Amino acid sequence: MKGKILLLILLCSYKATTAQVDTIPITKDSVKQQTLDEVIVTAFEQNRRAGASINVVQLSNKATDRYNKSSVLSGINTVPGVRMEERSPGSYRVNLRGSSLRSPFGVRNVKVYWNGLPVTDPGGNTYFNQFAFNNFSSMEIFKGPAGSLYGAGTGGLILMNSIDNNWNPGIHAEYITGSFGLHNIFVTGKFGKDENKNQLTYAHNESNGFRDHTKMRRDNASWVSQLKVSGRQQLTASVLYTDLYYETPGALTLAEFNNNPKASRPGAGILPSAVAAKASIHQKNILAGLNNQQKIGTHLSNTTSIYGAFATIDNPTVRNYEKRKEPHVGGRTSFNWQQQFSKTTVQLVAGTEIQQGFFNTRVSGNVNGKPDTLQTDDDIRYSVYTIFSQADVNINERFFINAGISFNSSGVRFTRLNELPVKAINRTYRDEYTPRLSLMGKINNDFSIGASFAKGFSPPAISELLPSTSVISTNLEAEKATNYELTVRHSFLKKALVLEANLFYFRLKNALVQRRDLAGADYYINAGRTRQKGVEFSGSYATSFPGKVVNSISFRLAYTYNDFRYADLSKDTVNFSGKRLPSVPAHTTGFLADVNFKAGFYVNITQYYASDIYLNDANTAKANGYNLVGARIGWKNKGTRFPINLYAGAENIFDETYSLGNDINDPRGRYFNVAAGRNYYVGVSIGCNR
Repeated sequence: MKGKILLLILLCSYKATTAQVDTIPITKDSVKQQTLDEVIVTAFEQNRRAGASINVVQLSNKATDRYNKSSVLSGINTVPGVRMEERSPGSYRVNLRGSSLRSPFGVRNVKVYWNGLPVTDPGGNTYFNQFAFNNFSSMEIFKGPAGSLYGAGTGGLILMNSIDNNWNPGIHAEYITGSFGLHNIFVTGKFGKDENKNQLTYAHNESNGFRDHTKMRRDNASWVSQLKVSGRQQLTASVLYTDLYYETPGALTLAEFNNNPKASRPGAGILPSAVAAKASIHQKNILAGLNNQQKIGTHLSNTTSIYGAFATIDNPTVRNYEKRKEPHVGGRTSFNWQQQFSKTTVQLVAGTEIQQGFFNTRVSGNVNGKPDTLQTDDDIRYSVYTIFSQADVNINERFFINAGISFNSSGVRFTRLNELPVKAINRTYRDEYTPRLSLMGKINNDFSIGASFAKGFSPPAISELLPSTSVISTNLEAEKATNYELTVRHSFLKKALVLEANLFYFRLKNALVQRRDLAGADYYINAGRTRQKGVEFSGSYATSFPGKVVNSISFRLAYTYNDFRYADLSKDTVNFSGKRLPSVPAHTTGFLADVNFKAGFYVNITQYYASDIYLNDANTAKANGYNLVGARIGWKNKGTRFPINLYAGAENIFDETYSLGNDINDPRGRYFNVAAGRNYYVGVSIGCNR
C-alpha cells in the first residue's frame, strides 16, 4: 500500500503541458446523475438520451459508489426488474426480468459486452465475477429479448464501457477494510491526451467470508487504450485479466439453516462435507480485443470488433472434481447509414456477429480436494453466428420508430475422449428469426409513451448440455420468448421529479428448468410454457440549494411486481400449471437517498426489500422475505486537483438473517445460502488530477 501511495505522489508531481482536460459544468441536472445517469444510450445503435429510449437504464459507477465495492450487486438491485444474487462471495447470478430457473450458478441467458467485445461465450455463459468495480465507468441495462441486434438470449443485455466523456488524466487509489476480514484495493491510472486516452486499473478484493468456508480472493487488472487515428477513425484496444479463488460452502436444509445459518454444508451419506471436499472454484480469465470505428463517407460508418478469450476453472465439489479450459474467439461488424431529411433522421444498420468456442471439460473423482480417477473427458465445439438488420426513424425528436430482425444459427459438437471407440455427438439448432419493434412518442417535453414487441430465443448453455450428471443432453431444445411492453414517462417541477412505469407481458416456450437428483447432481429439462407479467416503477427527485448548508438532496424509488407462473408444466403425474416460478420474489423495492452538505460532508441511505421466494415448482417450500438497510457517511473535497474521500458505512443495519442465491428444486431440501449479517466498513480514496 505504501508503494502505491508513493507512486501516486510521483505521478502527481508530473505535469504534462499537452494534457487536455474535458470539463463539464455542474448543473442541477448533475445531481440526478448521482444515482442513475440518464445520458447517451448506445444500445441498439440509438446514440441518444435515455429519455428518448425505451427500457434502457444507464448505471454509472457513481451509482454503486455507496457500498464496500466488493461487487456491484447492491447497485444493480436498485434497478427495477433487475435482480443480482450471491450464493457465496465471488459467485453471482444476474437475472433481468426473469427467474433463476436456468442459473443455479453463473450468468446465463443475458448477453454481456465490455468495450464492444462479447463477454458472453459461444456456449451462453458469462463470467460476470471476473469484473471489478473499476473496470467500467458506465453500464447500460436492457430488459427483455435483444436478439434483433445481439443474437441469442431472452433475458436481456448489459453493455459496459471503461472510458466515458468525463475522462480526465490522473491517478486514483482507494482502500477499504471492514467486517469479515475485508480488504479492497483499487488503483486507476489515466494518462495520455484526447487523441490517445489510456486507462490502467488494478483491483484486489479479499474477504474471510461471513459464513464457514467462504474465503474469497480476486486480483484483477485491465488496460484500455483509445486512439483517434484520424478524424474519421478511432481504434480501441482492451485487455482484462482476472485471477479469482473462492470457497463454496453449499446449500443447507431448513433445519440446518435455522440451527446455524453460517455453517457450511455437512457430510451426508457417502458425500463428504464442503470443508472435507475443499469445495471451491479457482478461475482465471483473460479477454483481449480490438474495436475499430471508421467513417466511410458522409453518411456511412462501420464498427468492427475482434476478440479472443480464455478461461480456466478448477472446481472441486462434494461429488467430483471438474477442470475446464474454455478458449473462444469471435468478431462483430456493423454498418451504419444515417441521413437527415428535413426534420426526420433515418438510420439503417446491418451486420453480423460470429463466435467459436474450443472447450474441454474433464471430470474426475474428488479425494480431499484433489482430482482422482478420471470419469469423463469431453472436447466441446460450440459455434454461433448472427446476421442482423435494423431501421431507426427519428421524427423531429418527438416520435421514434425502431424495427429490427436477425437470423441466428448455432450448433454444438461433443467428443467424449475417454470412451472407446471415440464418438462425436452433434446437434445443430433450428435457425431462428428474432424481430423487434418499438415505438415512442413525446407528447410534450414532459410526457412520453412507448410500446415494444420482441421475440427471442436461447439455446441450452454448455453447462446445461453437460451438467454435473455428466450425461450429454443434446435432446434439449432452445427456449423461445415473446415480450410485449408499454412504457409511460412523465416529469414534473422542471424535470426535477421524473416518474416512469413499465408494464410487460413475457411468454416463454420450452422453458429450461434446473432439476437435481438425490445425489445432488444438476440436470435440465424443457418444462413447457411460462407466463410472466409484471409492473416496474421508478421515480427520482433531485434539487439543489446554492449557498445553503445543505447543498443538494436526491431520492430514487424503484418498485417491481412480478406475477411469474407456469402456464403448462407437469412432472410425472403432478401438474404444476398455475404455480409461481421458483426463485422470483413477487415484490421488490429499492430506495436511495443522498444528502450533500456545503462543507463536503455527505450521507447515503439505501434500502432494499424482497418478498418471500418459492424454492420449488410445487410452491411447498419458500425463503422468507427480507428488508435491508444500509448507510454511509463521508467527507470529500471534490473539485480539487487532489480529491480525497473519507467514509464509513454499515450494511444490513438491522442484522436480517436471510438467504440470497437460493438453490431450487432440490429433492433433499438443500435450498438455503445465508447472506451477510450486519457489517461495517471504512474507506479512503485519494487522487491526483492533471
